[in-house]
Amino acid sequence: MVNGINALDAISAYGRASGVGGKAPAQPAGDSAPGGDASFGDLVSDMVGSTADALGKAEQASMKQVAGKGDLIDVVTAIGAAETALDTVVAVRDRVVSAYQEIMRMQI
Repeated sequence: MVNGINALDAISAYGRASGVGGKAPAQPAGDSAPGGDASFGDLVSDMVGSTADALGKAEQASMKQVAGKGDLIDVVTAIGAAETALDTVVAVRDRVVSAYQEIMRMQI
């Protein structure tokens, strides 16, 4: 387990983000790589955007609970979703940095 997320969670999140085995992310027409697949940059951008949305929803649910207008279960669910999304982004970032460092160690 790395940073509170296991490999299966990361794989399933990546699959959902790339459209494998779940709902595909919305893509504007003509906004994909030459092969018809979304580029890695688009995938990361979508992941960061959805993570920001999840964090915003968690914050809104917390504010409603503090004001006495929200349900505690909704707050816990929103915070759990935001934590999972953030853990996934951090895991992807760590793997990208690791791959970059490995490439930099290669001899030319």
